[in-house]
Amino acid sequence: MPLHVPPAPAPALRTVLAALGSPTAVREARTPALRTAEGSVTAELPLPVHVLDPVTAEGVCTTRLAGWRFLIHSGGRAVAAAETRLTADGWTFSHFFEGPYIASTELALRQAEALPGPYQPRLLSVPSLYMLTLWLHGDPAADAAEGHPAAADLLVPLAPAPPGIAAHRPHRVAELLPVLTHRATPIPLLGSPA
Repeated sequence: MPLHVPPAPAPALRTVLAALGSPTAVREARTPALRTAEGSVTAELPLPVHVLDPVTAEGVCTTRLAGWRFLIHSGGRAVAAAETRLTADGWTFSHFFEGPYIASTELALRQAEALPGPYQPRLLSVPSLYMLTLWLHGDPAADAAEGHPAAADLLVPLAPAPPGIAAHRPHRVAELLPVLTHRATPIPLLGSPA
């Protein structure tokens, strides 16, 4: 079933397009693939990036919108990504980057297209585990900037995934989120032995 990719805020897209059109921004980026791309480059597949915040003392985990990520395509494939963030002055371009999450995101999106049911793709970052997942939200009409992973939503860990968590295997939020929050919860330090 086709994914329902949410539209990015127009100002976020404009900042990415302006950065792509800036020889200085592209030249100074730490993305050799972007600097050496031949022909036109396009910003595609905007995905909202949500961050899983640390678990509170009450055991509640929350998410917050951190930005929008665009895959940068050249020659029919993703060569880099561009990220935007929200500031007091509105959406602004943050940076270009490349690495394993670019190809892994494309692969996860292709796999998600074959799943039954409609989904809205998002990214969920778990900074304390150095982990990124494709979050397939079950309500394709939802506001992409809002929400919390619902129990029936799917999380697809992107490669590289933390040890013991299989990359590119869809997991129900109800199954994977408790594992992630448990791993991400800091262990209280005990007093030293006497």
